[in-house]
Amino acid sequence: MADIKAVVRIEHPDIVLTKTVAHDRSSRVRSVSEAGTDPTSGKFFYHIESSDFRRFEGGLRTDHTIGEFERVTETGDGKAIYSFEYTDEAKILSPVISTANGVILDMENEGDTWIITVWMSERADLVHLWDYAEQNDIEIELLRVNEYASLGETDAGLTESQREALLVAFEAGYFEEPRNATLSEVAAELDISQPAASGLLRRGIKRLIVSSMMDDSESPES
Repeated sequence: MADIKAVVRIEHPDIVLTKTVAHDRSSRVRSVSEAGTDPTSGKFFYHIESSDFRRFEGGLRTDHTIGEFERVTETGDGKAIYSFEYTDEAKILSPVISTANGVILDMENEGDTWIITVWMSERADLVHLWDYAEQNDIEIELLRVNEYASLGETDAGLTESQREALLVAFEAGYFEEPRNATLSEVAAELDISQPAASGLLRRGIKRLIVSSMMDDSESPES
């Protein structure tokens, strides 16, 4: 049985940050896939690019999907990392995908629409995402889907340590939203330090994404 990586475009005014990126048309938003989510605080982290962070934050203050926010760090070249707390009005796809035993690999805006890249263990599990979209009047379009051998059966350029770390983290619920396991718990299961576990997961996720992109360019779209 093959795993799949699907890329979908979604659009709805209640999807998190949609009002903000409509307010600041210069902004580019991308999820921080390797960042931890504190299940008790409910904070979510994103890479932000903007020509004017004051305008971006002005959008945040009137965005009904965003509660508290913080500019965590800024590099000085129009890029920063923010943490957000979602309101109850926000439509969030990650719990739906997690319930279907999937993982969001990437999420970024294209104007005020969103491009989401997800991994799932079975192609049929995509139906859960489509059901949620239909129930919530979310416009959804499948851009492409590619099948791969199971993570446990192929290296996809992964080292043995990276593959083991990803599998342990996945089985522990580290990739769910909110997470069912902390980075320290994953590190303890692997019997390595927390920084070492973070590095393995970060490099493993990057390797999977790069491998998937290479397959996309070499294989016909489905």
